[in-house]
Amino acid sequence: MDSSFNPSVSVDCVIFGFDGTALKILLIEVERNTEREDTAPPDYKLPGSLIRQDEDLRSAAYRVLEEMTGIRDIFLKQLHVFSEPRRVEGEYLRWLREYYRVETDRVITVAYYSLLKLSKGIELHTRRKRAVWADVQHVRHLGLDHKKILVEALSTLSRELTHSPVAFELLPRKFTIRQLQSLYEGILGIEIDNRNFRKKIFASGYLTPTAEYETNVAHKPARYYTFNKTAYEKELRRKFRQGFIRWHE
Repeated sequence: MDSSFNPSVSVDCVIFGFDGTALKILLIEVERNTEREDTAPPDYKLPGSLIRQDEDLRSAAYRVLEEMTGIRDIFLKQLHVFSEPRRVEGEYLRWLREYYRVETDRVITVAYYSLLKLSKGIELHTRRKRAVWADVQHVRHLGLDHKKILVEALSTLSRELTHSPVAFELLPRKFTIRQLQSLYEGILGIEIDNRNFRKKIFASGYLTPTAEYETNVAHKPARYYTFNKTAYEKELRRKFRQGFIRWHE
């Protein structure tokens, strides 16, 4: 038995990335048990780990992120606690016992979601870890209760999208309006009218146009924009002051 891991508490990380076209989710393949047929399709799950006895939950989540992506300075937020008594059973429970060399019958997991700007360096690192970036809209099944965790993460991210600049954690420093719209559509799971989207996003005042345009494209080159964080924070402070005054009165 390996006493360095707590046998009953784990972290699972929903790691979102955006490749300029689609919202992606990082998945790892569950190592096959000898009881499974060789012809069975790969079984994927979210990156995660039992927590070590000498670390807290957030440290464990950052450890998983760094191992899987090669970087540590990433947006990370706690999502939810999943504690259904039979959430890990059968083949998955046998796999967990063998992989971590622990004896356990129940595992409570604390899920986190993370947002990162995809780069060639990150993609190379994840390939070395035998992980895959899957289009979030094409994920139909995951091992354990990880599809439930993914659905919860997408729901939370959708709510965050309506009142915070969380989308810009996924975009490169310079981006096109088309990329921004594709990201919104990937998170919300819907198609958005192009004209209305552009009208609303420009009205926000949070985008700063650059003098740069796309190159080597078959269509009309699109202008690049940057997120004006200063303007956003200024507007946030203004709304807070107005709300406080109204509440105080």
